[in-house]
Amino acid sequence: MRLSAKSRYAVSALMHLAIHNDAGAVPLSEVSVCQGISMSYIDQIFWKLRRAGLVRGTPGPGGGYRLGRPAQTISIGEIITLMDGQGGPRRANSSLDDKLWSGLAEQIETFLRGITLADFATRPEIREAMQRQYGRGPWRCDVCGALSNRRQLPTGAG
Repeated sequence: MRLSAKSRYAVSALMHLAIHNDAGAVPLSEVSVCQGISMSYIDQIFWKLRRAGLVRGTPGPGGGYRLGRPAQTISIGEIITLMDGQGGPRRANSSLDDKLWSGLAEQIETFLRGITLADFATRPEIREAMQRQYGRGPWRCDVCGALSNRRQLPTGAG
């Protein structure tokens, strides 16, 4: 499994959506600014995410993107594989090298497929920060300072 900049950005963008998913559609411009990803790159990433059904768009004023499936069904490994492919067989320098690295690669892949967006988004410290942020009415993103009018996060949502 490879881990490119594109897959790291895709994971960050989907984490942003997972954290903000209960508050409504998230504009791509917000994801771009908050995650420090150029709009042209975010467009390429979201094109692929849309085709895979990981996000769905809402057009028009107040539109943006939401997760296409529940956060607990989207694994970090799935996102990385979608963006980078399976990663081909690597050339081993020796039999020992092959055994070591193929076994390690399998463990890493299994680990990443076991972590979901919900595992991060439902952490108590993340939920508390969102409650504070959404509880103020129109709020400013703590990361980028953008003003948002998305609705307040319901208590106990997740």
